[in-house]
Amino acid sequence: MRLIIAFLKLVRWPNLIFIVLTQLLFYYCIYLSLYKIPQTNLLVWIMVASVCIAAAGYIINDYFDLNIDKINKPQKNVLNTIINRRWAIVWHLLLSLLGIAATAKAVGFDKWYLIAANVFCVALLWFYSTSFKRQLLIGNIIISLLAAWTVLILFFAHVPFNEAFRSTNDTTIKFFRLAFLYGGFAFILSLVREAIKDIEDREGDAQYGCRTLPIYAGTRTTKIYVSIWIGILIASLVVLQLYILQFGWLIAVLYSIILIISPLFYLLMQLMKAKTIKDFSRLSTLTKLIMFTGILSMVFFRLYF
Repeated sequence: MRLIIAFLKLVRWPNLIFIVLTQLLFYYCIYLSLYKIPQTNLLVWIMVASVCIAAAGYIINDYFDLNIDKINKPQKNVLNTIINRRWAIVWHLLLSLLGIAATAKAVGFDKWYLIAANVFCVALLWFYSTSFKRQLLIGNIIISLLAAWTVLILFFAHVPFNEAFRSTNDTTIKFFRLAFLYGGFAFILSLVREAIKDIEDREGDAQYGCRTLPIYAGTRTTKIYVSIWIGILIASLVVLQLYILQFGWLIAVLYSIILIISPLFYLLMQLMKAKTIKDFSRLSTLTKLIMFTGILSMVFFRLYF
């Protein structure tokens, strides 16, 4: 039992559940609301692929960050205390291969580019762990793109790539807009959270030669960078609420104002005051909660479509 609990910590099981929830909501609330044609088998295999690839990424990240994690989060480290590092590599390889196989099972070789995309995700996660996360902003952008891909892969699994950007079908256009709306939301909020985490982890990162934004430009500059992204997100969401008001979606607008936009304002204000590691840790948690409430807003498309 102790080994199982350690393994679940290693693969960040709450984050894996969040991936599953995001894809389930996108499928049932948006895809089915628009197309009315169940493709449950595809959904299940896409979820298996996404979870396996993400879990493999968390494992390899902890493998290469063992020394840094001893400083930044010693109480959460399970490698070389409960799980041997050699087994971590084995699990990384097995889960990566399973994720790629599940992608092939889901979409078939007609959509080979999605299989190639997930192979690329596996490679990105490896190089993120070994190099990119230690470089200025590159690691943050990679993680944010992968967060957006959690939604976008379901869109491209249903809509052929050559139709996605030039379709004149109203349903496909709606599906495209919603996929990129939620993908963009995940991308920006992930950029915010990754930068906040960089501030939180700056002590350990600095000791091992990382060039994250807080180390390279300082905490104050990083706060300004994060504030700009939060401001862009708030402005975009306000414009979106004004747009959907014309359809009479009052409950959806109130939900967004109370549970997404207002918490973003609160995040912005608390960011300016934050000084200690605990402060930034709380902001990181708040960012995850905002992402959760944002993803839950997909339910309204099930109600209104």
